[in-house]
This record gives sequence, C-alpha cells and structure tokens, in this order.
Amino acid sequence: MDCHGGYCQISPNKEHEGLKEPIFLHGDLDLLIIEAKSLPNLDLSSEAVRKCITMGSMCHPPFIKGLKTHSGKDKMITSDPYVSVCIAGATIARTRVIPNCENPLWDEQFVVPVAHPAQKVEFLVKDNDILGAELIGVVEIPVQKILSGNVINDWFPIIGQYGNCLKPYPELHISVQYRAIGMHPSESISNGDGTGCLGVPKTYFPLRKGGSVTLYQDAHLPDDMLPEIPLEGGKVFQHSKCWEDICHAILEAHHLIYIIGWSVYHPVRLVREPTKPLPSGGELSLGELLKYKSQEGLRVVMLIWDDRTSHDKFLLKTVVGTLFTHHQKCVLVDSQASGNNRKITAFIGGLDLCDGRYDTPEHRLFRDLDTVFHNDFHNPTFQLNSNSYAPRQPWHDLHCKIEGPAAYDILTNFEQRWKKAKKWRDFRLKKVTNWHDDALLRLDRISWIVKPSPSSEGEKAVHVTDENDPESWHVQVFRSIDSGSVKGFPKDFDKAKAQNLLCGKNLKVDQSIHTAYVKAIRSAEHFIYIENQYFLGSSYHWPSYKNKAGANHLVPMELALKIASKISANERFSVYIVIPMWPEGVPTSAAVQEILFWQGQTMSMMYKIVANAIKKAGLSDQYHPQDYLNFYCLGKREPQYTNIPSTPNPSENRALVSVKKFRRFMIYVHAKGMIVDDEYVIVGSANINQRSLDGSRDTEIAMGAYQPKYTWTQKNSHPHGQVYGYRMSLWAEHLGSLDHTFAEPHSLECVRDVNKIAKQNWDTYVSEEGNQMRGHLMLYPVKISRDGKVSALDDHESFPDVGGKILGSPNSLPDALTT
Repeated sequence: MDCHGGYCQISPNKEHEGLKEPIFLHGDLDLLIIEAKSLPNLDLSSEAVRKCITMGSMCHPPFIKGLKTHSGKDKMITSDPYVSVCIAGATIARTRVIPNCENPLWDEQFVVPVAHPAQKVEFLVKDNDILGAELIGVVEIPVQKILSGNVINDWFPIIGQYGNCLKPYPELHISVQYRAIGMHPSESISNGDGTGCLGVPKTYFPLRKGGSVTLYQDAHLPDDMLPEIPLEGGKVFQHSKCWEDICHAILEAHHLIYIIGWSVYHPVRLVREPTKPLPSGGELSLGELLKYKSQEGLRVVMLIWDDRTSHDKFLLKTVVGTLFTHHQKCVLVDSQASGNNRKITAFIGGLDLCDGRYDTPEHRLFRDLDTVFHNDFHNPTFQLNSNSYAPRQPWHDLHCKIEGPAAYDILTNFEQRWKKAKKWRDFRLKKVTNWHDDALLRLDRISWIVKPSPSSEGEKAVHVTDENDPESWHVQVFRSIDSGSVKGFPKDFDKAKAQNLLCGKNLKVDQSIHTAYVKAIRSAEHFIYIENQYFLGSSYHWPSYKNKAGANHLVPMELALKIASKISANERFSVYIVIPMWPEGVPTSAAVQEILFWQGQTMSMMYKIVANAIKKAGLSDQYHPQDYLNFYCLGKREPQYTNIPSTPNPSENRALVSVKKFRRFMIYVHAKGMIVDDEYVIVGSANINQRSLDGSRDTEIAMGAYQPKYTWTQKNSHPHGQVYGYRMSLWAEHLGSLDHTFAEPHSLECVRDVNKIAKQNWDTYVSEEGNQMRGHLMLYPVKISRDGKVSALDDHESFPDVGGKILGSPNSLPDALTT
C-alpha cells in the first residue's frame, strides 16, 4: 500500500507474504528510536467529547491555559506520544512519554536481548492518556530485512491499526540492527585473558573484585550431616550454617543492624541446634535479640513488606501496588575488619527471618515438632483445628553472605529503599530502636567503619581478599526494582541511561536480575543447574494461551535455545531444574492450579524445542529430550519414630488422613539460584516468573559471583572451587550420597544416573509401602514423549494424597497475579 512518500507498508493485521513460518531471532536487537513527525492529535477529539459530557455546552477545542504559541495564543492540547516495540506479541522496549507534542524527539537507544519466533518487529506509536494508552499507528519491519545484521536507518510511515493511511501522513524515524548469538567473542563466559571476565555489563551495580562469599543451603546444616567434598589444592568444601551465622553476626555488631524482608516474625529463634558456643543473647527470639542490641545503642532498622511503598492510593503506577510485593531478603551488619576497623557484611538470598523457614537437609516431617519446631509449625496446605496434628512443611532454600565491595552495594539498596519509604508521612515502618531520630547512620561520620571512596581505586579500601588469592571472589549485585520503590534514581533521562536504568513511560527501572540470568545462560558451555520456587515464562511461545499471560521474560526460552544450539553443534549440554511439587498452598485452589498450568505450558514449549532440535539433527533414535532437559521436585517419607496416634481424627479431611497414613509430603523448594558450569553462581530472592524478573513488579535482589582462579578458562579443565563444592553439596542433600558421575553433570551418564535415582524415588514416594528413599530428589511427575509432548502420568494425573491436577488449569484470576 503506497500511503505517502513512496514507502510501501503492509497492513498490520495481515501476514507478510512469503513468510510461512516465524523465524527465531536469538541475539540482541540494537534499536534507536529517534523521532516522529506529523502525528495526529488524538487528544483533540477525546478531550472535546469529555468536556461536552461533563460541562454541557462548553464544546470548544481544548487549550492549555498559560502555555502560549509564538503568536501569543493559547497552545492546543495534543497527543502525548511514546513508542512500544513488540515481537511475537511481547513488548521488549518502551520509550518515555513526550507530553503534548506532534513532532516528538526521543533519541533513545535500546540494546535488547531477543529469543523470539517472529515474522516482524512492530513499533507501536501510542498516545498516553490518564485513562490509558490509545494506539496512534504502527510501523512494521519484516524479520527477513534485519537478519543480515545490516543497519536499517530510515523514516517509515505510521499506518493505522486497521491498515488505513493516517493523516497528516505521520512518520517514524528509527534505526534497527540485529546481532545474532555467536557474532561477538565477548559473549563467552570468559574472555580468555586469565581474569575470567564473568561480569554482566551495563548494569546499575558493576562487578566488584576482592570479595568473599559464603554459600548456604537451608537455614541450618548440622555437622557431619553431609559427606566431605574435596576441592582443588587439598581443600574441602565448608558446610556453613546460615541462621547460626546470622545470629552471631547480629550479636557481634557494634553499630548497625538493617533488615529487609518479605516477612519477619519476631518470635522465631535463629539457633536451635547450635554447633558452636552462643554468646550472651543468642538464645533469645529474633525480636528479643534485636531489642537487646538496640538497648546496647545500635541502630536497628527493619524494612518489611508493610511500608508505604507497598500500597498504592493513587491511580498512577508510581509505587509497588498491593498486587505486587517487596520481596527482597537481606540482613546488613557491621562486622570485624582488619585491626580495630569495622566493615559492612550482607546476607541475601531466599530465606526470610520468619516462621516455617528453619530446616536442615534432613527435612523432618513429624519428628521434633515439640522441641526443635516448637511454636514454629507451618503447613498452609491444611486447615488445622486444635485437635489435629499434621506434618510440618519441610523448607529448602539457598542463601549467601557477602563481604567486600559488593556488600556496600547492598547497603546502597537498603538506603535507597529506606529513603523512599521514609518520605511518606503515613508510612507504617516496622522498626526496633530506642532512637527518636530514625535516620540511617552516616558512615562517613564513623571513621573506623571502612568504606569505598569515589576515586577509581576507591573500592580497594574495602577489599577483604587479595586479587591474587585463589579464594578471592568477584561479586556483582543485581536487582528488580523501579523508581517507585527507591529514592535516588535520576529523573533526567540521560542521567538514568548513564546508570544503565531502563526508562519506561513514567518509571526508571533496574531489570538487572533478568539481564544476569540471560547473560549467564548464553555464556554457559557445559551445564546449568537451577533451583527455584517458580518456573514459568516466555509465554509468547506457549502452546496455548500465548500472547495473553504477559510472562514475557526470556529465561525458559534461552535455556531451550541453548540446548538446541548444542544439539545442532553435536555437543553435550544438560539442564537440571528443581522446583516444588506444587506452589505453596492448597493444590486444588484456583491460584495454585493456574500457576501449575503456566508451568506446564512452559515445560511443553521447552521440550518441543529440544525434541525438534534432536529430530533436525537426525538423532531421534539415539536420544530423548530428557537426555538434555529435566525437571525435578523434592519429597520426604519419614518412618514412624514415636507413638504418635495413627487413628484418623473424624474432623480431618481425606488429604490429611492420607498424608499421615503414608507419612509423606513434599519438601517445599523456596530456593532462587542457578549454577553455570560449576564456575558461576546466582543466588537471591528472585523467582523465575514475570513478577520477579519484570523490574516494575515485585522488588528483588540477587548476586552473581565467581572465583577467577576457578574457571574453565583459567584451569583449562573442569574447575573444582567453591561453586563446584556448593553444587555437589546440594546434590549430596538431594540424592542421598555422591556418585562419581555427579562430578561431570554435563555428561549423558550423569543425566541418566540422576534420572534413574529420581525415578526410583518417585516410585518409592507414591508406593503404599513405607520404603526409604535415596535422598529426596524425584522426577517431576509428568510424562515426556520422544517428540516433546508433556502429559500427565498414566497413574497420577493429580498429586498423591492432596489432589489437584499436576498440569493445572487456567481460570479467571488476573494473569498478573499468578505469572
């Protein structure tokens, strides 16, 4: 259709001729949205109609009072344009709004990772309005035009949503360049210069050197519960104890204790089965402990998900609304540094300091309910009355301690969030302090607390390890957070871009957790191991319900395409994903069933891509999709140790009676972590769903870290540093013991050995006989066909005992709530 100026544009609601199948764009799109001209005035008609309705006869064109044109007349209200860029129905970029302008100049550049099946890239020009956005028109660029990697820089006509020509012939000036995966050596996980340059570029917080990281599994790990794991150089992996370390850190703090939590429960006791002597106060509950330290004169501040930025009294999306949560988990203290100095130490991860979180790798169900777990019972699957007893819900989690420069970035996050919450006069902030002034401590006024200086070498002052020390860590802090939840993001567009923030319609967004996951997956060469509370996303390619759920983050698609690329290159690659048997709650409930449906859609999409890659390589008779990609869950069967009454209580429901009869229940996987090639680890609070990775939904924090002396590039072989030790320690917990094949998780032998154990464990779990499982790892209870189809098991369409379809079902709940 020749609309104006000789440009040919195909109608947005028609398929491009010659493109029968979508083409996968996998790489980066370098987009420059420069300007538009001659945009129509959509506000003219809508404002006039609104005034006619609300003010009777005052039906005249709207003007802005006080805003004059060059002739001295009032300037007419016009459109407030911005541009959204979409591929396969997913929005991948969005400019800021230019108010009241028909010839807007954005000049905004986006370098966006893409992993989308697409026929076209769409640039949607919209008018921002108080009642919502209105589409002005669309520019489409066929995918075939950008595949070459050449820069396309031109003016394009903006076509109406029904394929009609708009007047006065608006146009959009854009530049587009596609860079496919593998075109740049810098995409490698290590650049080969001996430093193992694993940092994620263009994020708010840069990579920090000279750090130390302690990796934790579960809230507590008793001595000698897990086998010894040898590392390189005669070293052994140290099994650390998370809550015990946090308790000691709080007790030993001299100046400050800052806590961020989704939930904080003051009666909880951090240390219950101590492995070392407790200082005075260690036996107290968390609330009493913090009060005790406050009375010593420390500044004790808690920022939890009940502060002012968790609520939204306004129509504008300027803060985290009640649909979403502040989900970060963090403890910051001052700790002993060299000499008489103090330093900042941070704990982050998946563990909130609240009820139900204390557990060990043993994951007890019925044992010690009256001792270790006294007054700390948590199992939301059952509604219990005073005459009932039930198994506690075992809890598996990942956490870490960070010392060195990155700990000060976590302190910056706390300060930014505190200042945002503090500015609201009616905020309800939970704090434990005897200070009338609840401002944070000014570290620059405490000379003996070391801190980084603004100079280029300033962070060396807070290094805790020498860079030549093989046990040194490089650490980088990532977040999902927007300007509605922090104070300190620049309002100015150019300044925000300089700090690597995304600039949306009205928000500045830090989306670096998603960036880190994508970068780490793309850098992987051998295997990826994931533990996460949720696993759903890349909904633009789901088998059904695509383009509707809005879970458009790339993590599942990147994993599937990584496996496919390795199959195509005839190279081994393995992905292991551990998730809960079902999301926390009642498995038959609407919310849980919908999340399970999204999860099933994600699995189906991934297995189909893997199966197609196997078929394309001509390997279908040799390999199955589960030779490359597997999902697991954790479960526990506990033998009868005591004379707990086994006769059913008439008031108990059928599910609880069955669980107690067979003495089995899932272990809830609340972890949020990923290990890549036994050299790089991500641990934090972010789930693999849209809520956690979007940046402007739930607020999250995470870290990515590695030891530069323990990388494949540095060793020219499989590294056996702390990250390797951590993964092997987790496998020892889940698999009951360590086989020699587990040291090479990318190998087909390892995958098949793990799956054999996991299958046997599932059979034992569902059996009516009370046999012991080997560890806790079970294959997730779905059937995967050779062509990648995901379906229910023949004998278990629903979860044992508790019911609820394993593959879930959609319902009418808001998708934003469950994705």
